[in-house]
Amino acid sequence: MRLALALLLASALPALSAPCGGDFKDFKAAMAAEARAMGLAESAIEAFMAGAQVDKAVLKADRGQGFFRKNFIEFSQALISKSRLQNAGVYSKKHDRSFDEAARRFGVPRGMILAFWAFETDFGAVQGDFDTRNALMTLAHDCRRPELFQPQVLAAIALTAMGDFEPGVTKGAWAGEIGQVQMLPKDILERGEDGDGDGLITLKTSAPDAILSAAHMLQYHGWRPNEPWLQEVVVPEQMDWSQAGIDKALPASQWAQMGVRAREGDLANLQASLLLPMGRKGPAFLAYPNYKVLFEWNKSFVYVTTAAYFATRIEGAAPYDAGDPEPGLSADQMKALQQRLAAKGYDVGKIDGVLGAMTRAAVQKEQAKAGMPADGWPTPALLGKL
Repeated sequence: MRLALALLLASALPALSAPCGGDFKDFKAAMAAEARAMGLAESAIEAFMAGAQVDKAVLKADRGQGFFRKNFIEFSQALISKSRLQNAGVYSKKHDRSFDEAARRFGVPRGMILAFWAFETDFGAVQGDFDTRNALMTLAHDCRRPELFQPQVLAAIALTAMGDFEPGVTKGAWAGEIGQVQMLPKDILERGEDGDGDGLITLKTSAPDAILSAAHMLQYHGWRPNEPWLQEVVVPEQMDWSQAGIDKALPASQWAQMGVRAREGDLANLQASLLLPMGRKGPAFLAYPNYKVLFEWNKSFVYVTTAAYFATRIEGAAPYDAGDPEPGLSADQMKALQQRLAAKGYDVGKIDGVLGAMTRAAVQKEQAKAGMPADGWPTPALLGKL
């Protein structure tokens, strides 16, 4: 039944047509019609739509994700603590069998799953108290990202029909994610795993379900077994910094020829991108192909890099060398930078004060034009030149 519903939902996606931004009652009726067209049970549709309402707190949270404005060192220090690292060891031992199964079936190491489990909910302790049904309906009705959230509403109705979702009772994050590893309904429907063998997929209460489901999701998006994802490196004082960045990759052997060396162990014989989250004077990493898979979990560069780094710590790597980065920009300065880059024709996405991948790429090009080291780290000096 689960596979049939997942396939039915996937085939229905191009036809989604519920209006966004208009009367909410009309929107509910349109979404119910979409669900009926899929053949979902009327009882599940009625149970889901009854009492559904807009949650203004969800919209406020969606508009104000200021936490991602922190730089890599600030962000990683905020998320990675001694207690989280210790708890990762505790939960690794407690659920050793599930982690072994995740590695065997999906090729995903426990460190990566533990990192997301820690960051998302502190190993299940803080799963969010937003009404998930209302959160999904609010974001599906809002016109910012309806193409993402309308399918999630249909998936939640499908989960309701299967007994894996309780409308008005199920709670989670403001963006509709559910359970200990915070997965959206469509991912649960399509890649959820019954890790404890009870016949249900209950990510809120079952750690084995959460562990196996997280592994399945990463494998689905392209995780390659027995390969690294991130490795701290030491960079030379001088090199062609324009080769750095997530949008570029070279064989590790070429990075070695440029003077890049592993801080621990050897470089992997793989394509890799040189990441300089805070410029050439700050922490440095080689990101291997598995690193990019993590953006299917979260789109934030600083979050993904921190999660990838934390996973290496769980697996035994040493703390990174923070170096001595050049001073960066404040949130207002970053917005000013983005505005000036946009005026020059660069696509930096939303002017939000967040140093994302597109802003970094534009910064790197402007640094090169100005004869500055093109390491993608914006400084007051660059802002002044613009």
